[in-house]
Amino acid sequence: GGFGTQDETFELLTLIQTGKSHLSPVVLLEAEGTDYWGPWEDFVRSTLLEQGMISPHDLSLFKRVPGIAEAEEEICGFYRFYHSQRYVADRLVLRLIAPPSDALVERLNDEFADILASGTIEAIEATPAEVESDDHVELPRLRLHFDRRNHGRLRQMVDVINALGTEEGTPATD
Repeated sequence: GGFGTQDETFELLTLIQTGKSHLSPVVLLEAEGTDYWGPWEDFVRSTLLEQGMISPHDLSLFKRVPGIAEAEEEICGFYRFYHSQRYVADRLVLRLIAPPSDALVERLNDEFADILASGTIEAIEATPAEVESDDHVELPRLRLHFDRRNHGRLRQMVDVINALGTEEGTPATD
């Protein structure tokens, strides 16, 4: 709970925000009866956000939760429909637990066109590079020409993927 905790939290968020680390659920768990992360989040909002050091979307890179059950829900929810990511050439490939519906792909294109350097978000099968490296070739994918800047928005897109995946009856993973 001291300087090291703060240092590691900012380092992890910086790595995700700059794309040097893949998206992952960053959960700030409050110990029972405490408000350790509340003042930290107030600082992030009142100083970093208000002074333009981070974007409003960067606040999506973490979630503060009051207990273990909510932390578990956040972590499991992050991987409900989304599996993992990698770059193939200059395209970001998001691997999913189940195939995305046409309606989901259409919604993602409507809501997240702002994070595309060009083109559209499309459902694909494993690319030749992924097949060659045997990289989760069985999983369905989304491919996009991500601008490599808006990682907070990318996290918001993953949240939409996870929410809509469950609405469409996709089973949650254990």
